Amino acid sequence: MKKRIILTTIGIAVLALGVVTASYAAKSSSHKAAATTFKVGLVTDIGGLNDRGFNHLSYLGLQRAVKQFHIGFKVDTSNSSADYIPNLSSLAKAGYNLVIGVGFLQEQAIQQMAKKFPKVKFAGVDMNAIADFTKPKITKNFEGLIFAENEVGYEVGYLAGLEAKRLSAGDSSKNVVSSVGGIPVPAVIRYIAGFQAGAKASDPGVQTLNGYSQDFVAQDKCKSVALDQISQGSQVVFQVAGGCGLGALDAAKEKSVWGIGVDSDQSFVNNRVLTSAQKKVDVAVYTAIANLLKGKFAAGNNLLFNAKNGGVGLGKIHAGIPKAEVSATLAIAKKVANGTIKPPTKCANNGC
Repeated sequence: MKKRIILTTIGIAVLALGVVTASYAAKSSSHKAAATTFKVGLVTDIGGLNDRGFNHLSYLGLQRAVKQFHIGFKVDTSNSSADYIPNLSSLAKAGYNLVIGVGFLQEQAIQQMAKKFPKVKFAGVDMNAIADFTKPKITKNFEGLIFAENEVGYEVGYLAGLEAKRLSAGDSSKNVVSSVGGIPVPAVIRYIAGFQAGAKASDPGVQTLNGYSQDFVAQDKCKSVALDQISQGSQVVFQVAGGCGLGALDAAKEKSVWGIGVDSDQSFVNNRVLTSAQKKVDVAVYTAIANLLKGKFAAGNNLLFNAKNGGVGLGKIHAGIPKAEVSATLAIAKKVANGTIKPPTKCANNGC
């Protein structure tokens, strides 16, 4: 069953920016949309607004636009893939100016709806309008919001490699870093490819492990994958699985190794988060809305958010990490941002 949230712009004033409570996400309201000629609809991926990652960030970007531009909006949450088309369709039928789908898993659904409703503009977080929609080519009422996950993956991987080398103290069986992916969609693969390349760049002798939970929600599945990797010597576990990945961070804390967060700065999750690979989904959603209000729309094309324009970047680095490692990592991040280093988008030797 779909859950729908409709809020007025007046209601925004009583919501603390950046906080979406579980009860808020779990309930539906029936308030009328703001009296405005411009309305934006947002369809979340599975995991809901409380995933502490990319659905939540999308909502924050929408909130920012609503507060600044006084537009109407509606959020439809998806409990399963069966909700994608009904959610997207209902917003398109209701005359929303822009309908934003969150997550690559909505790709086929948003492609169908963009063709069915050619007068409605659609945007897709983690959907590449050029690469992903070529068979058949997407219509001109769609724009992709894509990220250079490989770049920030490389940055956190570089730090992970340095830390694993220090902690292993010459014991090759413990000179290991790992990643826990959700489902191997393109964005997840780019994160992992960058992570493995970065780790190898900082320490060619480091061993990299990777596994998938095949889930973006169930934390126990990611925790199980992470615990197995830790049993194989992993000193640093990179979670690339949304809400499911919080289980991997829990495993890292339980076994006193390091975890790395994803999408948002997840240093708040526990005291064993080394750093986070931030993906500014909130900036992307806000930018798509702001651009359309100015009459700008990347028809059949993409808006790219990368290290150079601040669309991806390192989160807070744990205070207990040696200054030399921090300095070296920040120096690498600058080289990634200026293009001196170009991290791969695919793993070497089928590593992911």
